[in-house]
Amino acid sequence: MILPLTQDRLADVHRPNEPFPIIGRVIPSLTEGEWGYREELFDTPGTKCYPDEERDYSLYINSPDRAVFLDYEGKACAGQIVLRADWNRYVFVEDICVAAAFRGRGIGTSLMKRAACWGKERGLRGIALETQDVNLLACRFYRRFGMRLGGVNTMLYRQFDKPVCGETALFWYLEFTDEANEQE
Repeated sequence: MILPLTQDRLADVHRPNEPFPIIGRVIPSLTEGEWGYREELFDTPGTKCYPDEERDYSLYINSPDRAVFLDYEGKACAGQIVLRADWNRYVFVEDICVAAAFRGRGIGTSLMKRAACWGKERGLRGIALETQDVNLLACRFYRRFGMRLGGVNTMLYRQFDKPVCGETALFWYLEFTDEANEQE
């Protein structure tokens, strides 16, 4: 069950934020104005975990331009998605995560569909998000959801320590008109 963030659910934010597998990376390429990529699998897979975001999530409750939705499986908070209406008329996914025990059950897809509904209700044009080149499984998920690689930033993480300083930011997009065409 996907529910919006409320005051009594604030303690559940970040509960599904757990380590995820790093099995390879995306190698992006730009050809005639279109981004493509190939995958490079690592000989030795690893794991990564994002730090909990330092935000005042109470500002997302009943906000017209921000939202958090939490997925509950029974009483457990299994997933979350954090959204904002961005300046470019896209729903920007600030964070999406699914707890390890609940991965592979369609929760991420349900959360992304909820993000699309939220954006359409606000007259937004699509969904946008950023992830790193080493989060290959997430990139595969976004691609399956119908998103396209729309931009790359090789400098965004340079100020961090190793290994993060070597990561490339990948920007993924789904235009709602593309989504309608995909389903026809």
